[in-house]
Amino acid sequence: MSTQAPEAAGVPRARMMLQRAHWAATAFAGFDPDRTRRIVESVAEAAYQNAQRYAEWAVEETGMGVVEHKRRKNEDCSRGVVEWYGGHDYVSARIDPEAKIVELPRPAGVVLALTPSTNPIATVYFKVLLSLMTRNAVVVSPHPLAREVSVDATNLLAKAAVAAGAPDGCVQVVEEPTIPLIEALMSDTTTDVILATGGVAVVRAAYRSGNPAIGVGPGNVPALVDHTADLAAAAERLMDSKSFDNSILCTNESCVIVEERCAEAFERELGRHGGYVMTPEETVQAREKLYPEGRLRLDLIGKDAAKLADEAEIRVPARTRVLVAPFSLVVPEEPLAREKLFPLLGLVRVPDARRGIDAARAMLRIGGAGHSAVIHSHDPRTIMAYGAAVQVLRVTVNAGGSTGSAGLDTNLAPTMTIGTGFFGRSSLGENLEPRHLINMTRVAYTTDPSEPFGDFSGLEPWSAAPEADPVPSPALSTGAHDAREEIRRIVLEELRELVRR
Repeated sequence: MSTQAPEAAGVPRARMMLQRAHWAATAFAGFDPDRTRRIVESVAEAAYQNAQRYAEWAVEETGMGVVEHKRRKNEDCSRGVVEWYGGHDYVSARIDPEAKIVELPRPAGVVLALTPSTNPIATVYFKVLLSLMTRNAVVVSPHPLAREVSVDATNLLAKAAVAAGAPDGCVQVVEEPTIPLIEALMSDTTTDVILATGGVAVVRAAYRSGNPAIGVGPGNVPALVDHTADLAAAAERLMDSKSFDNSILCTNESCVIVEERCAEAFERELGRHGGYVMTPEETVQAREKLYPEGRLRLDLIGKDAAKLADEAEIRVPARTRVLVAPFSLVVPEEPLAREKLFPLLGLVRVPDARRGIDAARAMLRIGGAGHSAVIHSHDPRTIMAYGAAVQVLRVTVNAGGSTGSAGLDTNLAPTMTIGTGFFGRSSLGENLEPRHLINMTRVAYTTDPSEPFGDFSGLEPWSAAPEADPVPSPALSTGAHDAREEIRRIVLEELRELVRR
């Protein structure tokens, strides 16, 4: 009698989804650039047209964030992403006659895309479009807190893809995600790569799955303001960023570190732009109410400043967008020195920029290694020193961290998946891009100058095939054999056409 434990509910069906995705990926790998582009543009347009609807739905279902800001992220991760990568080709062969190398793009195959509750639709849009740009099939596994809106959005994109000529099954979604189900999908050998966006536990589980995984780490973004900064502009950008979608992007600033010589003026500017700088007594109240026993209240993630003030029993002006909590020491025991996924901003005064850099480094030792940092300054020496000292892989200068490090207000690659590299124990050291979902087969000739490089003009990997022998072998030229070969040829051609569709 077998003692093997029964599979969790839904696992057999989910594995069938992966098999279907594998078939779709095999067919998709034979598509040319034009067919691929048409599919991507059609899906992006469907996504863009529904950006507002899904923004409203996401806020209603999760209780987190701001509709207007989610709409912007949805638009940036639909049309915006396609426009950004419009001049890139992830399908055609790349020929370098000088190096005598031909590079052939090879899609990963089946992408398992884990998406979060904080940025559900923007991440669904982003991961689906990157998968389609690179001719991969994608299975979306949404966070349970954003399940309904994520399932609906993924199904909408799937219909748009198939209507534009994509293989049926190239975009699918897990409609009832559970931990055992996701673990089974992550460890299934049909899964070719996992895109893990979410909490530390999710990312670590992806890395333990035995399959290739691209995971990201948490943020804890320090923002340094020195005396050369435009204080009014820095305060406005910081308040805009910290209140953007109620701080649920991991790129939002956690603490601002300001030089003593300009601190009072800067705090006044914060007040003019929607910040409320709390008194020492109010900071104690906020710490106790919002971080009971030193732990961030999860039920307040993505809530606005008015809600935070109400929970902390603090009276603030009606126009307040961000609570600002001054504290003195950046140490692990200080909850205000850790990541905040709501519009509460720590504030630390330092004697000078050198000490500010030290404070930023201390913050990143507490959490957020490899992720992001921000600086407001007009001194290139300070900016360079800051970038070289902080253990992060993106530093936003004179812009808000929320949208800056995500590539929405800078020329970094636009993304909803932030790699933290070696510093943050991540397999990805930059913003996730389509090129991370393909490998290149490199066909390399000898460097011997006497060996000529082949003429590959007009040849493409999805259609190249050896020429047929024009002279049939006499031993194989019987009428019966010729008939069988003709039937075989016709069947193969039909099968090829089915795969191409």
